[in-house]
Amino acid sequence: MKLTVLGASGGVGRQLVTHALADGHRVTAALRSPEKLTERHERLTVVRTDPLDAASVKTVVDGADAVLSGIGQAGRHDPLRPASTSARAVTEAMTATGVRRLVVVSAGPLNRTGAGQPFLSHRVLGPLLWAALKDVYTDLERMEAVLRDSRLDWTAVRPPRLLDRPGEGRYRHAVEAGPAGATITRADVARAMLDFLPDTRTYGHAVGISR
Repeated sequence: MKLTVLGASGGVGRQLVTHALADGHRVTAALRSPEKLTERHERLTVVRTDPLDAASVKTVVDGADAVLSGIGQAGRHDPLRPASTSARAVTEAMTATGVRRLVVVSAGPLNRTGAGQPFLSHRVLGPLLWAALKDVYTDLERMEAVLRDSRLDWTAVRPPRLLDRPGEGRYRHAVEAGPAGATITRADVARAMLDFLPDTRTYGHAVGISR
C-alpha cells in the first residue's frame, strides 16, 4: 500500500514509519521539520508539510491508499489545538482527493462509558487524568467529533499511558471499549494502527488498545 504518515517525527509517528516500511509499504512521511526524521529507505519519501493546513496536507495525501496520523496528545494549553485542527485539515484534504481510509491516535480516557475498563481505571484514574489534562483530552474529543462528522472510513485508536520501550508485538483491543490495561508501548500502538487498516470492523469507531 501507499501510506501517508502525518506527525512522522513524533513518538508514535516514527514507529508508524518504521513498521510500515518493514511491512513492505511505500511511505510518505509528512512533517513540519523533515530534518527531525533521520530514517532513510528506498520506499520512504519525506515531505515538509503543515499538518494544520488542508492545502498543505492535500499535496501529501493525494494518491495515497490510506493515511495514518501520529498527531495526538500535545502539551497542555496549546492554543493551536493540534489534534482537532489537524483532523479538520486531513479530513478536508482526503475528501477533496478521494482518499477514504484514516487511522489516528486518540487516548483511553475518552472512553466515558467505562465499557471494557477496570473499575479503578474508569472511576479513579480517569477523572484524575481529566482534571490534570482537560485541555488535551478536550482537543482529542473535538478531533473524534470531526471524524464522526466526516464520511471517511476512520478509526481512532485509544491507548492508555504510552511507554518508550521495545514493542511486544501483541496487544489487546476492543471496539468502542477499553483500554483494558494501564500501559502500552508506542511501538505496539503503531503496530495496531497498521493492523487495523484493512479491518472493516474498526471503520467509524474508536478502539481501545493496551498490553
